[in-house]
Amino acid sequence: MHYRNGLSALIGLLFMFAPWWFQFGHVEGVVTSSLIAGFIQLAASLLAIGKTGWNSWQNWLALLAGVWFIIFPLAYMLDLLLSVMYIALGITTVLLNYFNMNHEVE
Repeated sequence: MHYRNGLSALIGLLFMFAPWWFQFGHVEGVVTSSLIAGFIQLAASLLAIGKTGWNSWQNWLALLAGVWFIIFPLAYMLDLLLSVMYIALGITTVLLNYFNMNHEVE
């Protein structure tokens, strides 16, 4: 469970720096959206460490950030490679947090 939250936090960090790493940091709306949603995912994932169940708002917040990153390339018309990366990492985030919420404490 801890590694899932850690991986989700690292993906959030990647989303925060992606505009500069992938050379589209000149588009202000993309940078702002990626920074805010990436920070939300990073913070929520770190706060969710050790928390499971459907009542964990931290996992829900990180999951919703993942949903935003699935929609992100469609909203900003990114090129194909960036779109695939954002969608794949967004789906990964959603699945990681879903499995955290669905995890039964033994």
